[in-house]
Amino acid sequence: MVGFVLRRIAVSILVLLAASFIMYVLSANSGDPLQDLRESSAPNRDQLIAARVAALDLDTPVPLRYFLWLGGAAQCLVPFIGTCDLGSTISNAQVTDILPTAMLSTLQLVTVALVVAIVLGIAVGIVTALRQYSGFDFSVTLLSFFLYSLPAFLIAVLLKEFIALGFNNFLQSETSIAPWVIILLTVLSGFIWQAAVGGALKRRLLVAGVSAAATAALLVYFDLTNWFRQPGFGPVGMLLLIVGVVIVTTALVAGLENRRALIVAGVNGLIGYVSYFALQGLLDISSIGTLLILALGAIAVGLLTGWLLGGTDRGQAMRIGVIVAVFVGALTLIDRFMQSWPQYMANPRINNRPIATVGAATPGFTGDVWLTGIDTFTHLLLPTIALLLISFAGYTRYARSGLLEVMGQDYIRTARAKGLSERTVVMRHALRNMLIPIATLVATDVGALLGGAVITERVFAISGMGSLFVSSLERVDVNPIMGYFLVIAFTAILFNFLADLAYAALDPRVRVAA
Repeated sequence: MVGFVLRRIAVSILVLLAASFIMYVLSANSGDPLQDLRESSAPNRDQLIAARVAALDLDTPVPLRYFLWLGGAAQCLVPFIGTCDLGSTISNAQVTDILPTAMLSTLQLVTVALVVAIVLGIAVGIVTALRQYSGFDFSVTLLSFFLYSLPAFLIAVLLKEFIALGFNNFLQSETSIAPWVIILLTVLSGFIWQAAVGGALKRRLLVAGVSAAATAALLVYFDLTNWFRQPGFGPVGMLLLIVGVVIVTTALVAGLENRRALIVAGVNGLIGYVSYFALQGLLDISSIGTLLILALGAIAVGLLTGWLLGGTDRGQAMRIGVIVAVFVGALTLIDRFMQSWPQYMANPRINNRPIATVGAATPGFTGDVWLTGIDTFTHLLLPTIALLLISFAGYTRYARSGLLEVMGQDYIRTARAKGLSERTVVMRHALRNMLIPIATLVATDVGALLGGAVITERVFAISGMGSLFVSSLERVDVNPIMGYFLVIAFTAILFNFLADLAYAALDPRVRVAA
């Protein structure tokens, strides 16, 4: 293991040096960084040109200038030898000052999109693989290819038109949900659920009827209670959601026939439901630090209850306890955010039009952790959905093809021949090996997304890594370009290294030292 890590570090350093040199030379020779000053009519134009040449060492040959930059960049990777120095921009701003801000904006944008795309894409991919050549499989395949080929800017424009403007107009007008919308969503829900569940015709019709009726009842309830303007789960909604989390988690991880696992999940659900009422006062005065402490407490409770009640299979019980505790805690936080929604809507800067179309925050908006959290959510909702739809398509196809390949292996047939349930075959035997190619896809996707969704950031006016790169390239501003490159290259190398380690964790046949 140590030898493998050292070899990977040595190779990564060589790759980073070679790639950074090529990037620096190409960027420096892509245009004239003095073009704007040469075309200026300012009386002190010559002095401005001389100052920029001196500040950016433009009178030094490009290869030698690269090594000057490399000396400062090396101090960022090895901080104890000096102060991190990535140079300055054309406007005399330090790259080390503007780079963290751009990174934070991009991280806020891509983190949720990446996580949701992975989870949702794998889940849908598994269902389509298990329902191969069904109507649901063909529908998801068509949707995946459609989303994958759809231009990012077109997705962004459609989201602005139909979600931002349409939903904002609906909230501001205080009208009821149109009957045709309820009918459309009801029919769509029945079709999706019956196709996903599958089975005999009688079973499919029953699932379609129940899901359609539940969807229609929920939409009518939302309309009658004005839920979209005053949302919240409430005690009854929280209880139903917690019961659902307990049942689904137990069914997927251990099976409902495992009574001990069901008890662990139920205990954590009960603790979470009691905490929902007990913590309301504390949540009203909470900060980010308080929420982090509560999250760690929820994880600790899940681990402890799983260890105490898990019996002979404590590992599985502890996983169930943590999953239930985390999901119940997340539902509690979501409900608390919903409680602040009316106050956010009534703010003069929002004016009952909460879904933003540009920027990462409302200018001049202030509030507690709940109000600022809602403001960040409403600004990043549309760009996150735009990135999510594109990434979701790729993960769905990889998950489907990977699971179909694994399900045809000899050890899967052996597991079935031993009498194992289909849930055990899929969740314990097939899923783990199916995730190996997904690990590679995630490693490459992280670097690409952290590099900034250039088109998405431009359409939604978000000052992230992609916008920094494009604006710097237009001005032939080499130092910000190299700062951008350094972050992306380091991230790509790190996550590819983690992917190699993930192979060994997912498949014992893989040996890191090989």
